This record gives sequence, structure tokens and C-alpha cells, in this order.
Amino acid sequence: MTDVLLRGGLPWGLGAPADILVRGGRIDRVAQGIDAPGAQMIDIAGQFVLPGLVEAHCHLDKTLHGGPWIPHSADDTLAGRIANDLDRRAELGVPSVARIGALLGRMSEAGTTHVRTHTDIDPQVGLRGVEAVHEAAAGSPVEVRQVAFPQHGLLTNPGTAELLEEALKSGVEAVGGLDPAGVDRDPVRHLDVIFGLAERYGAHLDIHLHDGGSLGGWELELIIERTRALGLGGRVTISHAYALGQLDEAYQDRLVQGFAEAGVALVTAAVYSFPVPPVKKLRAAGVTVACGHDGIRDLWGPYGSGDMLERAMHVAYRSTFRRDEDIELALEAATYGGARALGLDGYGLAAGDRANLIVVPCGGAAEAVVVHPARSLVMKDGVVLHN
Repeated sequence: MTDVLLRGGLPWGLGAPADILVRGGRIDRVAQGIDAPGAQMIDIAGQFVLPGLVEAHCHLDKTLHGGPWIPHSADDTLAGRIANDLDRRAELGVPSVARIGALLGRMSEAGTTHVRTHTDIDPQVGLRGVEAVHEAAAGSPVEVRQVAFPQHGLLTNPGTAELLEEALKSGVEAVGGLDPAGVDRDPVRHLDVIFGLAERYGAHLDIHLHDGGSLGGWELELIIERTRALGLGGRVTISHAYALGQLDEAYQDRLVQGFAEAGVALVTAAVYSFPVPPVKKLRAAGVTVACGHDGIRDLWGPYGSGDMLERAMHVAYRSTFRRDEDIELALEAATYGGARALGLDGYGLAAGDRANLIVVPCGGAAEAVVVHPARSLVMKDGVVLHN
């Protein structure tokens, strides 16, 4: 593997220009004026350097990316989108290895190095989605971790719980949940099943929670309690958590403190007009916050580009962030926050970290989010993929 010297960039958090020497797929040194005879030198003077982007919540198996335009055909309700997904996926050849591969290629070009994807598991599709994502990921430099996701209900869809277990046995890294009250109408038993699977297989847990208001708040409390009781801190994530943005401040503060103490992470996609969790308050309390696209051009909606800097911009905009230090929180969610939620090792810009780096032609974090220009360079484990 060729040594690479990135000359004169602006590593995020350093506060001054520096060279980055990459050896053996890892960052060897970060300093000014590095002398590295024989290394491939790439001049990135004045450009911003950050670690590879982390897509912490998407649905690769559902994507229509890379195919012809498909007009959206669902109504505006959650039940309508679920029904549309079920009715049309066979007609449109979902899941498609080719489309998943095309989307992963787009993500790689935009600097994403790690993805967590929620893959549909139900008696109709079985484990075909898991297999399709696995096949597409095998040919991609992007590292993909799957969540076995009961998109169409767990308790209300007999046979799904058994398939979730089969997915975990096959190597899927996480088990998912979906609105234990709003969809399954039995939150205690729903959480019994998914927490039991996570504990038994040493898996991560990532729960979609769309339920709003006090109902959603109560479910958030239940998840915090389970995480504490089972000692699963650092392995539990709640995606969306719309209720958190709808509750009064005192209740919200109690939940935020509960997340911090229990080690529960939150992921937001900042989609449409749905409530966005209070990112600034969560980070001030020490809660891990990550972000992702949710759907990317699929039967649930026609939007999504695969560019995590653009997605970070949506998070910042929906959070009404204007100051640089606040906008930077959105970039943190698309990088270090995602890495913590996924449990990634060797992530960052320090000596010894994996050389998963991207270079952006701008002067800092806030500009990278707001402008999200095309990447100048993408490196994965020391190999320049896009330049």
C-alpha cells in the first residue's frame, strides 16, 4: 500500500493548516512540515479535511435510485405509505442489487464511508432484502451495517419475530423496532421481543419511533428504562423520536437527562415538517446524536441524494441553526455522532485512526454544511477512491 501525504489541509478541530501522513491504511502523523520520502504527495492547501461521513439511518433495500423516475403514489399517512410499499415493491423489483449498488456508489463519491441501513423483514419478503444489501455491499468500499427492521409490524405480522432472529443468526448487526404502541399496540410485549433479541445475540438495537406527544414520550421512557435495566448503554438508538420535539420543556429535559444517563443515542433525518429533536440540548447533555437520510428515492418519497453534507444542512436548517458553532453540531451528527451510534473503532483524525478521510474545498465546518460542495478527495483505508 502506497504511503500518501496530504499537504497543507485544514484538519477539522486542529485550528491550523497541517499535513496528514497515511501509512498502512491508517493516519500515521498529523503535523506541519512532514517529510515523507517516497510518499505520494497530494496538495490540498487551504481545504477542509474531515473523517468519512456516516449515514446512520437509511433504507438501502427500498431504493429506486439508478432506475427510471417513478412518480410517488402513496397518500400522506403512515399507513398509506406502508400499504404503497407492500403493494408495489414486487412490481418494481424491490429490493434490487443493482439499484442498491448504484446508491452506494453515489454515497462513496460524496464521502460516506459507513452506513447503517434498516432492511425490511416480513413473511412476504423474508430475508431477500438482507441478501440483496449484503451482495451489493460486497462490491462497495462503503461499510454497511444492517438493522433487521419490522417495517410492516412485529406483533401484528405473525412470523416476523422469527425472521428477525434468523436475520441476526445470519450476521445482521442490529435489530429494529417500529412504534411499539402506535403500530403494534402492545409496547411492553414489543420491547420484550426486540430487547430480548438484542441481549441474546449481542446486537445493537435501533427503534423507529414516530408516535408523537405524550404517547411517544411514554414510549421513550420505556426504552430508557429497558436500556438501563439490561445494561445496554451504547447499543440502543432511537430514530426520529418526533415526540421529543413536541413535549413541554420540563418533560423534554427529563427525557434528555434519561438518554444521557442510560447511554441511548438519537438519530434524526430532519425530513419534511416532522419534529426534529433538540440537537443542541441533547449534545449539551452528552447524548449521542447522529443523522441520516431515511428514505432515498423510494416508494416512501422521491427525495434524497445520498450526500451526507447536504443532509447535515437539512438538520441545521430545520434546527434553525445560524451561528457557525451551532451549524457544526449538524456536521458532528453526520460524522462522530454516527460513529458513536454505530460503535465504530478507529474513527477520527488522530494518529492511529483509520485513514477514512474526505477533503472539501472550503474553509471550515459550517461552510462545508451550508455549501456542501463537491468533494475534492475521498479516501478509504488509505486508498484514494475519488480525486
